[in-house]
Amino acid sequence: MAVRIDGKAVSAAVRARIKAETEEFIRATGVTPGLAVILVGSDPASQVYVKNKKKACEELGFYSESYDLPAETAEGELLALVEKLNGDSRIHGILVQLPLPAHIDEKKVIRAIVPQKDVDAFHAENVGHIMIGDYRFLPCTPAGVMELIHSTGVKVEGKECVVVGRSNIVGKPMAMLLLHENGTVTVCHSRTANLKEVCRRADILVAAVGRPRFVTADMVKPGAVVIDVGINRLEDKKLCGDVDYDAVEPVAGYLTPVPGGVGPMTITMLMKNTLAAAKATVE
Repeated sequence: MAVRIDGKAVSAAVRARIKAETEEFIRATGVTPGLAVILVGSDPASQVYVKNKKKACEELGFYSESYDLPAETAEGELLALVEKLNGDSRIHGILVQLPLPAHIDEKKVIRAIVPQKDVDAFHAENVGHIMIGDYRFLPCTPAGVMELIHSTGVKVEGKECVVVGRSNIVGKPMAMLLLHENGTVTVCHSRTANLKEVCRRADILVAAVGRPRFVTADMVKPGAVVIDVGINRLEDKKLCGDVDYDAVEPVAGYLTPVPGGVGPMTITMLMKNTLAAAKATVE
């Protein structure tokens, strides 16, 4: 029976460290870490996420600004706001909540954020730094996954690691972070042959494919660490992950639930990045 990895507990422990570091940083420098969050449109999930980010800032003693823009906001108007925040010394991190309305080019908006304030680590310059292992920030969700893996006591070094999913936001950077800790990494996707067999080799399996209960018990190596990044809403409105939790639990060694696993870590790592960005301005 798998040990349940409690994302809420791990997140609380990391936040306690961030809060202590923040208090010491403010005492030493007089600088308060500042985060600006921009939401375009009224996507309910995004609204909840933005609300939680604001709450996290208050909890940790950060300065925060929120911008709720209507869905019809012009691309130029959004870019002008980003440019203003780029030059605002009170703001150390800028986050534009994705997805954006169809008429706005997400890539153009991401490129507009100066890399030093790109606390999502989506800018091409930051992606390059992650690739070579010389980074200022790590993408929030993959960084959170690494914290959860570390919490198990299982060492990544020398382990067979399989990432199911190759998105720029999770799959690709996840593979890089595992590689940086000397894991032997395979990235799987929709064209992978013998997917079940490949997954079953994994000592550490990360599911980030966006398909409900995609990973089944026969895809999991007995005793493996299984991290479920997916969050899917079923027809009955219940949430579930990319892993069939009930079926995989008797097989895995460690397993994250949905909700309560990876989710709480993402905002916590955003706060960590914002503090790092603030520290970089006084170094």
